[in-house]
Amino acid sequence: MFASQRRDKIMELLQQHKQIVVKELAVQLQVSEGTLRTDLRMLEEEGILERTHGGAVLARSKVTSKEYYHSTRSELNHKEKLAIGQQAVSLVSRGQCILLDASTTVLELAKGLVHHDYLTVVTNGLEAAMVLNQNPRINVILIGGVLRAGSRTIEGVLGRGILEGIHADLFFTSAEGLSIEEGMTDFSLYEAELKKLMTANAHQTIALVDHTKLGRRSIASSVQMKDIHTLITDSSASKEFLGKIRGTEIRIAATI
Repeated sequence: MFASQRRDKIMELLQQHKQIVVKELAVQLQVSEGTLRTDLRMLEEEGILERTHGGAVLARSKVTSKEYYHSTRSELNHKEKLAIGQQAVSLVSRGQCILLDASTTVLELAKGLVHHDYLTVVTNGLEAAMVLNQNPRINVILIGGVLRAGSRTIEGVLGRGILEGIHADLFFTSAEGLSIEEGMTDFSLYEAELKKLMTANAHQTIALVDHTKLGRRSIASSVQMKDIHTLITDSSASKEFLGKIRGTEIRIAATI
């Protein structure tokens, strides 16, 4: 079971029972208690649940588990993601070849590019591909791989052959977390490996990361800090964290 599937199952069980116990859930999902505690910590940081001694309960914050479970993750911090995506549009020029990951933040960039002319876009995001395919002057290449259950994301490195034959100008990517030590990190090892390939085949890598992801880390490393040419974040970003970044251009997207 992928991390995304496991987290969805956690939220489903919370909806049904209002609380979960780590020991019982570890047996049910056949994963370690340590893995589950990592999932719970990440979901708590997003305001989805509240951890208790030995388990978790539904969050009492404005972002409820019901909203999370019955809506897309793109609704979380949507205002910030929209501003970041709009800022990123300005970096794309006519005639370029760009790589897009399947994140919800990069999807906002794709929506802003739909009226651009003469672009080649390579992506593992089904939703981004469908959005951009509305414009016949945009050449959309979908990377092959395994369709992640319950999502519109293609994972794995079956698209290695496609990527190795492409020399992209820019790679736009987001992540579950960005830390100075580990760089960009994700829950899925498969997704992280694909992002490494995309980084290696792009002239510049642009990180689109809202303030809630800064200083956080997840399971699998994808893009190292030294490989990030530009970081676009929002105006709520920690100035202390940004002050520690060296060698990377920082752009702040103003939210309305």
